[in-house]
Amino acid sequence: MTALSILDLSPVAAGSTGSQALRNTLDLARLADKLGFVRYWVAEHHNMPSIASSAPDIMIGQIAAATSRMRVGSGGIMLPNHAPLMVAERFKVLEALFPGRIDLGLGRAPGTDQVTSYALRRRQGISEEDDFLDRFTELMALENRNLPDGHPFHKVRAMPDDVALPPIFLLGSSDYSAQLAGQIGAAFAFAHHFATFPADEAMRLYRDSFRPSASHARPYAILGTHVVCADTDAEADRLAATVDLNIVRRAKGEMLPLASPEDALAFDYTPVDRARIAQNRTKLSVGGPATVKAKLDSLIAATKADEVMVTTMIYDHTARKRSYELLAKLFIAPDQD
Repeated sequence: MTALSILDLSPVAAGSTGSQALRNTLDLARLADKLGFVRYWVAEHHNMPSIASSAPDIMIGQIAAATSRMRVGSGGIMLPNHAPLMVAERFKVLEALFPGRIDLGLGRAPGTDQVTSYALRRRQGISEEDDFLDRFTELMALENRNLPDGHPFHKVRAMPDDVALPPIFLLGSSDYSAQLAGQIGAAFAFAHHFATFPADEAMRLYRDSFRPSASHARPYAILGTHVVCADTDAEADRLAATVDLNIVRRAKGEMLPLASPEDALAFDYTPVDRARIAQNRTKLSVGGPATVKAKLDSLIAATKADEVMVTTMIYDHTARKRSYELLAKLFIAPDQD
């Protein structure tokens, strides 16, 4: 069976709070651990009322402490927002506390709007250029202690220095990210749920570009995708109305908390809105178990993904848990213990 994992953005529902969304994340993580999901990643987004996940390193520690089996990681740490030394030390601390269970997923984007990105970085000497590769190179040089003698950071040690960085994953949604992940020898997580680049082509480019590294001896490709599964096709379609309105609002710059299915179904959509919804639905797997399995099986076959990482951004926390329970029955072998 294809490995199954979760990407959780800690969605904030209308009428609820960000603190409740974070508690929901811990609740879902406990369930996922019992169901046998391989890993559980949390995201980094800022200044978005619909997403409470702004500090993944903190949440990773909380989730790892509340679970016992699955890997826990970042999906991802947005490297442009952070000094490489800070990333190294925080993830070494996590790895020291939860050995063999932590993943370091890195993203190239800031995970927010331009003004908030400036607020995050204004003490760092902001460059208009994409400096991800420079930051990644510094991160790995700190880890491998191979900065040259004359470098100002030559004697800097990321602490605790007896702990190696967790396995590194690069997140991406483009051909460039796919090839970069291969060239730096990282595992690759492709964001099919919002990418415009074809997932199968991205996976091929990644594998063709792959060079072995200390982190990964061979390519490992994760397909990130959006799934809404319910007991029936009709119920799943109703729940996915929340996703439809969210995508319309985001296209207009409205980052509002997730609306209920009832409010979403009653919304007065324009023809342009409906076209946008239809386009987004092509990236969604929505339906009862049989419908969702057929869609995911097709995606897995096309991309040859080693793992599927599912995000489910819907209004009702109970319905979100049910969606993952149904997926587990479809893709995770029963525990023989």
